[in-house]
Amino acid sequence: MKDASPSAPAPQTIYLKDYTPFGWTVEDVHLTFRLAPHATRVIARIHFAPNPAAPQQDFFLHGEELTLIRAAVNGEAVSPELVPGGLKCTVPFAPFLWEAEVEIDPANNTALEGLYMSSGMYCTQCEAEGFRKITYYPDRPDVMSVFTVRVESEMPVMLSNGNPGASGDSFAEWHDPWPKPAYLFALVAGDLRNHPDSFTTKSGAKVDLNIWVRPGDEGKCAFGMEALKASMKWDEDVYGREYDLDVFNIVAVDDFNMGAMENKGLNIFNSSCVLASPETSTDDNFERIEAIIAHEYFHNWTGNRITCRDWFQLCLKEGLTVYRDSQFTADMRGAAVKRINDVRDLRARQFPEDQGPLSHPVRPESFQEINNFYTATVYEKGAEVIGMLKRLVGDEAYAKALDLYFDRHDGDAATIEDWLKVFEDTTGRDLTQFKRWYSQSGTPRLSVSEDWKDGTFTLTFEQHTPPTPGQDEKLPQVLPIAVGLLSPNGDEVQATTVLEMTEARQAFSFDGLSARPRASVLRAFSAPVVLHQALSREDRAFLLAHDTDPFNRWEAGNELARDCLLAMIAEGATPDTLWLDGLETLLRDTALDPDFRACMLGLPGQSELAQQLHERGHTPDPDAIYDALQTLQQFRAERWSDLLPKLAAEARVDAPYAPNAEQTGKRALGTAVLHLLSRTDGGAAAQAQFDGADNMTLQLASLACLIRAGKAEPAVQAFYEQWQNDRLVMDKWFGLQVSMAEPGRAVTVAEALTAHVKFDWKNPNRFRAVFGALIGNHAGFHRADGSGYALLADWLIRLDDKNPQTTARMCSAFQTWTRYDDGRRAQAKTAMERIMAKPNLSRDVNEMVSRILAG
Repeated sequence: MKDASPSAPAPQTIYLKDYTPFGWTVEDVHLTFRLAPHATRVIARIHFAPNPAAPQQDFFLHGEELTLIRAAVNGEAVSPELVPGGLKCTVPFAPFLWEAEVEIDPANNTALEGLYMSSGMYCTQCEAEGFRKITYYPDRPDVMSVFTVRVESEMPVMLSNGNPGASGDSFAEWHDPWPKPAYLFALVAGDLRNHPDSFTTKSGAKVDLNIWVRPGDEGKCAFGMEALKASMKWDEDVYGREYDLDVFNIVAVDDFNMGAMENKGLNIFNSSCVLASPETSTDDNFERIEAIIAHEYFHNWTGNRITCRDWFQLCLKEGLTVYRDSQFTADMRGAAVKRINDVRDLRARQFPEDQGPLSHPVRPESFQEINNFYTATVYEKGAEVIGMLKRLVGDEAYAKALDLYFDRHDGDAATIEDWLKVFEDTTGRDLTQFKRWYSQSGTPRLSVSEDWKDGTFTLTFEQHTPPTPGQDEKLPQVLPIAVGLLSPNGDEVQATTVLEMTEARQAFSFDGLSARPRASVLRAFSAPVVLHQALSREDRAFLLAHDTDPFNRWEAGNELARDCLLAMIAEGATPDTLWLDGLETLLRDTALDPDFRACMLGLPGQSELAQQLHERGHTPDPDAIYDALQTLQQFRAERWSDLLPKLAAEARVDAPYAPNAEQTGKRALGTAVLHLLSRTDGGAAAQAQFDGADNMTLQLASLACLIRAGKAEPAVQAFYEQWQNDRLVMDKWFGLQVSMAEPGRAVTVAEALTAHVKFDWKNPNRFRAVFGALIGNHAGFHRADGSGYALLADWLIRLDDKNPQTTARMCSAFQTWTRYDDGRRAQAKTAMERIMAKPNLSRDVNEMVSRILAG
């Protein structure tokens, strides 16, 4: 027989409440791949047995875009019924052997799901539901099995999960002894070079390590390898987790929808997330690479050895692993700045999601396309929930609960209920109310009022969460509120104490105080809420000067900056000198970490200011927001004309480049200073830095300043001529021109770059470089004439046929459309309706845009 499988099923809503175990267990899986660009044959031999824990059901295997060559049950040929999304077949209600041979076309798989080709290399991406594009299989995370794989090809390197077995001139065999779901399957074959190393585990086992890259990239692997070894040691030291195979392989792939993938023993990485060198990578690149390598390695236990029962439990592996990689980065690079950056990211990405039409719980109740739920809510808010749980139970109890979790659920496909149960069993706590963080969407609003009487200081908190799509009524959450008290002279009279709020309104008192203190509330951002605290400018300036909690010290400055900008936008006010005086004092304090001072120089983002205006009853004007920021930056540059050269000298690094925390902090401060200096010196300092830069951090920062100063044309061309053959640096070149363009030119610049010979719209990195930058150019994307919306819609309509997953994720750019004026709303709606009218619109994009329009 030779039949092509029908198209994928029409969009349908899947509900958590309808979960049913698969009717069969998979005892073992044997796969043979005969690789060919357009006609790869996949031969599967799978032993099934009835699942005693499942109700009896029809035998159904997922499969999409497969050509079935033959199928057999217990050696007898069968003719399965091919249906949308897979096949059905009559099988015995007893153990049996399923065999199938299918043909697939990796070269034309532009969706980058399943088995596809990238620059002549075969590679896979199976999370969430890509394995069904490789062969017929129960493609669900609760079906786990041991895999043995044979790869037949003329490619010099052939890799799969687990440990290597036999190999020869045109084949390689791999065996993974640890049961895994299909989404963790991986295969890579190509002309690759490896950067080898090894690691000896705490118990004495030697692990061979390799980073595999295309020829020419061998010199960009050393940092990634050191990050991997640091991650392995950290996971042993902090979580007691050792690696469990003989080898650990990482492969760098140019065409990849995500950052990286944690496939057991064979992590596949977007090249941008593993390749690094001082000449081609910025400090931010190095830190991101270090964090992503750690994240994917940590998944070996929190995601692989213990996986999720169904995709509704995605936060079980992702939220926990994001929290773990944040802990790792804090230990490697400094906890204070890491926490500030995490909260910045949460507010920029997750809060708008929580407060808009795409709002959903950390554990969703339903979905149509699971790829659309790889969101900031699942990842970043999911990590915040883990952090809150740790604050509530304490470090020691958290460690005991994690040990029990690993012992109890090793080899399981687990649930949020399983996760919370280990904490209840180790601490004796009832976490029923805490579980609302997994089921209730939206960002809680927390307000606080103060009372002082006879030496007793009382803080009264009130919480409420606004309605979100599908959830009008909200119940009180468990909130860990970290509080410290400062005396009038700035001394700490109450060290950080975690108050546990469980009611809609709740008061906490502190006795025996000799004078009314100043309250430092929500230290280290101890809960993901919007805090309303009636503080005067003087109160915030006091906290900016004296707070012993680094996050709240930064927060005081950030709120002064925000209020200053909002007053400039809404009332035409002048910059706040009280804030600027306090900030200047802090900047002159050489005892403070340069990286922290660089954070203090930062300003709230344009989208954040738009949301603040919207919440205060104003219709945000993107052009007015942009103008206010430019005015304030110019004011600061002129006001600090004597200070900036001193800070620049202090931030200078004389030693050879190293991506360590000390040098990175200095360069961060130097970059912030350069952006201000370039506003008063005509770009002279930026040009000098560009001409003499010996690393990408300095070169790119100076190019950004020259673009902003309108002096960049020769530098932009020189940068292109220097780096035109380095694909990752060219992504920077494309993105920087759009992100730094004046709002009135951003759409024109983006459109012109799409015609550039180096623009490959089918490559997700290059597409995101241009259009991610356009979306990030707030006033440029939200042009009153709708040209930003229209250009993005044009390209999303084009990309959808090739790569629905990337297209759908880019659609989130429209999620804030309702907060703007009537004209912009009309233009955005027209753009989204054009997307919805596209023939054969993918279910990924259909779900995203329909949800946004419904908002």
